[in-house]
Amino acid sequence: MTSTALQVSNRHNGSPVIRSYAKIPAIIDVPNLIQVQLDSFNDLKGQGLKELFDEISPIEDFPGGRFELSFLDHYFEGPKNTEEACREKEITFSAPLHVTVQLKIKAGGPGQGEIKEQTLFIGDIPMMTSTGTFIINGAERVVVSQLVRSPGVYFTTDSDPNTGRPLAAAKLIPYRGAWMEFETSNRDIMSVKVDRKRKTPVTTLLRAMGFETDTDLMDLFEDVDTSEEHQYMRTTIDKDSGVTTKEEALLEFYRRLRPGEPPNVENAKNLLENLFFNPRRYDLGRVGRYKLNRKLHVDDADDFRELTLSPGDIVALLRRMVEINNSVIGPDDIDHLGNRRVRAVGELIQNQVRVGLLRMERVIKERMTTQMDPATTTPAALINIRPVVAAVRE
Repeated sequence: MTSTALQVSNRHNGSPVIRSYAKIPAIIDVPNLIQVQLDSFNDLKGQGLKELFDEISPIEDFPGGRFELSFLDHYFEGPKNTEEACREKEITFSAPLHVTVQLKIKAGGPGQGEIKEQTLFIGDIPMMTSTGTFIINGAERVVVSQLVRSPGVYFTTDSDPNTGRPLAAAKLIPYRGAWMEFETSNRDIMSVKVDRKRKTPVTTLLRAMGFETDTDLMDLFEDVDTSEEHQYMRTTIDKDSGVTTKEEALLEFYRRLRPGEPPNVENAKNLLENLFFNPRRYDLGRVGRYKLNRKLHVDDADDFRELTLSPGDIVALLRRMVEINNSVIGPDDIDHLGNRRVRAVGELIQNQVRVGLLRMERVIKERMTTQMDPATTTPAALINIRPVVAAVRE
């Protein structure tokens, strides 16, 4: 007999009382099925927004310029209207967001070294009701969670059409930033594509990251690249024989990604740094770092401190590809649900707010360059909240 329950009203105070007439006792309580949404939105209001403000802080007009603007603490005021009033008046149930902004005057002359702080209104942010919904213009709306591919690294194999030999491939997918695709040719050459640009031998990338000599490269793979028939690293080094130093590798990497632009070592260094090692441009996310560590750095699986790439990550990825090529281990099942993650409401709204903040950052930099008198400039004079408000409305 299945469990049944009746909900009746307490005649004294009208509150519901649940009486069960089931013969089989309930083993566990029914979970709150919307708790995931509520927790996600609460995380957004606290840590999620703090992460966004930390991402864009500090904002400078240019390195060594006159101004440095940083976002510090944030808080929400209470909603202006109740949920019921919003339904009746056909308005949005929202709360004002305020941020403490610090402006540091770095230029010479009057005001140099002065620090100004103001608490500014950033915009009205829609609030979630206790039932996990939003009231937008008087109508209740629900943000549906998404099931998406998790950031991290995925190993697959492609079959050589001539011999049927499995050739290892890998995709390194960040939460935000440039994708990297690695593959093995039927001639045992390992190459990489960044954001689907031209192929580059992996040895060029490794030399650009500091593994400069052939001996350095061979030592990284000597215990895994042991097949007598297929020497992947040696073959790739021979293919890439025109590049022998770190500077040459940086220039070649720049040419592959920016064809037609005159390369120089400094620009090439900046390109590599911004692509993979700058947290403002590249972010694996906590989930991506966890997945990467589980596959490549088992001993450090719970270390989430570094959310950008490191040269060690690339080396570990290539070592695993060599092991797959040598049939020591198998590829991943990309359809496994363990390689999927739920993107809940807080993260979806966070991404939308990020778009608005990045637009606002550009406006702030433009205003910094047009301010004539640093001594009289205030945070309020630099900040325009319209991009954030527009992004949230989208």
